[in-house]
Amino acid sequence: MKTQDSATYQKIEEAIGYINQNFRQQPSLEDIAEKVHLSPFHFQRLFSDWAGVSPKKFLQYLSVEYAKSILNDRQATIFDAAYETGLSGTGRLHDLFIKIEGMTPGEFKNGGENLNINYSYAQTPFGNVLVASTPKGICHTAFADDANSAFEALKKSFPNAYFHPILDLNQQNALLIFTHDWQKLNQIKLHLKGTDFQLKVWECLLKIPMGKLSTYGNIAAQIQKPTASRAVGTAIGDNPVAFLIPCHRVIQSTGAFGQYHWGSSRKTAMIGWEAAQANLTH
Repeated sequence: MKTQDSATYQKIEEAIGYINQNFRQQPSLEDIAEKVHLSPFHFQRLFSDWAGVSPKKFLQYLSVEYAKSILNDRQATIFDAAYETGLSGTGRLHDLFIKIEGMTPGEFKNGGENLNINYSYAQTPFGNVLVASTPKGICHTAFADDANSAFEALKKSFPNAYFHPILDLNQQNALLIFTHDWQKLNQIKLHLKGTDFQLKVWECLLKIPMGKLSTYGNIAAQIQKPTASRAVGTAIGDNPVAFLIPCHRVIQSTGAFGQYHWGSSRKTAMIGWEAAQANLTH
């Protein structure tokens, strides 16, 4: 997949926002292109290069009917059985993560005192990201529409840590997911802080394969807390690792995609892009 710049994604995000607001009218290619101030031909080429499919096909992926159909086809029992027994070969991210390793209390005493964190910025199909890592693995990933604000948020999470503007191997391996290069995903490690409940929710999110969706209620049931949908929603909202831990794959039981910490249009873009990529690989 070609590297995309921020200007391209901004156009795509604006187009997706327009589609979301006017979904029931099924806007034409000309309507959407006009909204983002591009010719239909240029917009079609730009969008197809970004998503791998035409705007019309992408619109189909974003429909509520699509969301409901992939929920119906999820076959959670078979998939979860494969996950729990450690079977590989599905090509899904959760099979390739070694584990979620919660940080020890000592490492986070007084806000991460004596903890060394490397960080860097990178371009993705969904805009800039800030990715940060400890020697043990990725500890933070966030979309960085404003680099300074994103870094301040990182420092707020670890107020007493030492920060180094270094792109290390942990970050490089993690960033491969955005280019759909799966060769080194088994080397990705996460190094997270969180309550036992949060870690269980985040680990459960890793079971949702690319191109598939789940609901808050399904996640609550899988962690054996069937009445805790609201608490699950809070834990999902506190996910510190954007995209790698795919909280964007959780939607409302009605089929509506719902809100997202880094913007509802970005969430919609992710769901559609992943559906397109999954379709291209089958």
